[in-house]
Formats: sequence, C-alpha cells, structure tokens
Amino acid sequence: MDLNLQFWRSEGKTFFQRFRHWTDILDPTFLFISSEEIEKARTLLQASEENITESLRDKKINEAWKLSLASVNSGTGETIPALLRPPAFFPFTVPLVIAVILPHRQTRHALMCQFLFHTYTSGFSLANGNSLKESNGTPTEKEIAHKQLLLAVGAVTYSSCMGVIPHYMLTRYKPKAPFVQLLCKNIIPGPLTALLCAFNVTVIRNSELENGIEVMDSKGQVIGMSQIAGRKAVEETALSRAAVFATAMFIPDIALHFIKRTGTLFRNPLVGTPVRSILTILVLGTMIPASFSWMPQVGKIKRSELEPEIASSTEETELFYNRGV
Repeated sequence: MDLNLQFWRSEGKTFFQRFRHWTDILDPTFLFISSEEIEKARTLLQASEENITESLRDKKINEAWKLSLASVNSGTGETIPALLRPPAFFPFTVPLVIAVILPHRQTRHALMCQFLFHTYTSGFSLANGNSLKESNGTPTEKEIAHKQLLLAVGAVTYSSCMGVIPHYMLTRYKPKAPFVQLLCKNIIPGPLTALLCAFNVTVIRNSELENGIEVMDSKGQVIGMSQIAGRKAVEETALSRAAVFATAMFIPDIALHFIKRTGTLFRNPLVGTPVRSILTILVLGTMIPASFSWMPQVGKIKRSELEPEIASSTEETELFYNRGV
C-alpha cells in the first residue's frame, strides 16, 4: 500500500478530518516544489518509524506528508505532472468556469471555453485515477494509452458540444419569454455541467471499469484486480466531480438572479458580472476541498460484494481500494 493510502487510512476516517487535510494539501505553492524535493520527502516518510498521527506533530514530517499527498498519485506512487496535481485544480478551474459562464456573443467562443474546461478536467481525472498494472489477460500499457486517447478526445468533444447547447438556443432562437431565458441562462447550465463532468470521469477512467483496480487487505497486500471495486471508485469520483461544478455554476446564477431584484445597480453587466465571478470563486473555493473530502480516499468494500475469485483468496471480511481524485 502506497504511503499516501496509509495516511488516508489513518487520518481520513471522517469528513472533517479529510476536509482539514485537503485545505492544507491544496496549497498552490506545492506546485513549485521540484521532483527532487518530493523524492526527499517520500524518503523521509519511509524512514520515519513513528505512528502517522504522532508524526504529524513534527513540523518537518508534517510538511513532507502534505507534499507527498499534493504531488504523488496514491494508486501508482508516481509524481503527477505539476499542472494536473490537486493544488492546481482551483487556480486552473476558476478562470475556466468563469469563462464558461460569462455571456458570449458568438457560439464558437462559448464552444472554445467549453472545450478548454473539459480538456483540463479530463486530464486531471486521468492523472489522478488508478493506473492499470499489466498482468495476464489484460491489455498492454500501449494499448490502454491508445484507447484512453481516443476516449478522451471523444468525451471532450461530446461534452463541449453538449455544454454549449443552452447558449446556442439563446443566440439562435432569441426567446423572449422570461422563463425560457431564465431556464437557458441560469437553471440548465449547472445540472448540465454536472452531468457532463460525471460523464467525463466515467469515460476517462474507463480502463478501471473494464479491467478493474487493485483491492488490498488490512495489511496493504494486494489481493487481486476487481471490476466491482473499479466501478465503485469511478462512480464515487464522478459524483464528487458533478457536485463541485453543479454548485459552482448553479448557486452563483440563482443568487445573482435574486440579488438583481434588490436594485437596478446589479442589473448593470459592469456590476453583475464581477459579482457573479466573485460568487463563483467563493463557491469553488469551498466546494473543491469539500468534494475531495466527501468520500474517503481509501474506499472500503465487503468481501461478499467482490468477484468470487477474489472473495475466495482471503478470509478478511472487508477490503480496501484507492478511489482516486
């Protein structure tokens, strides 16, 4: 079991524990740490003989844990590219989400913003998921990479085109009914974005559904590859991703709709647009660590729920898997 998974098993038992740790891990300054320093931090953690809870009292080891959790994929133990690490998620998605929700005169501009948004979130999902280990009967790494590339291109293209439909309806047909305008501008975009983000996670991490992910016993020993655990991990991550972007787009829109009723000042685009952007930043700043903390990083699954060949290879009643981010 990777060091990061050991940490989450010990320190990620409750939502508030996970939320507190994620607020520290998502520090953007970790993006500027070199690979050598990350390796030194991991070496320090491996050499530490203290209990994880006790080791957090040591400032140096505490920082090493944060750096490891912020930079290393818990499923593979490999360093994640800087722009796709968890601390990069907030600074990169904020401008992309704001670009998506801003009014555009032309559909092609809205489509480009949707494309950039879904390209980044897809790359993030891929970099922070479980990597398939080659074994008998599984495709080679090269075959998986080719398939993932095709699926990623298809998912991003489809999501971008679907996401721009409300804008296209407004610019193409110019509905005059206030309810239809409210529907296309404020109500549909949030749930639609949530569905598309969940769809993207499912497609991008399709190899986990087809080939399964590692399940481990309480000692961290790998018992086997489970498609059932893979499906559970992808579903949980898809739900958390849908939650963060649904709220980030839905709440500011609805809040601004009611704020505009308080006076004519907020109806001015020069005032309304910055207010909407500020609300979006506040919601994303809260929802990103909350969505990462919503469900445990180290998922639990009962032996009776797993494939017969895995259930028969251990006597433990509960096994563990890496959910991914």
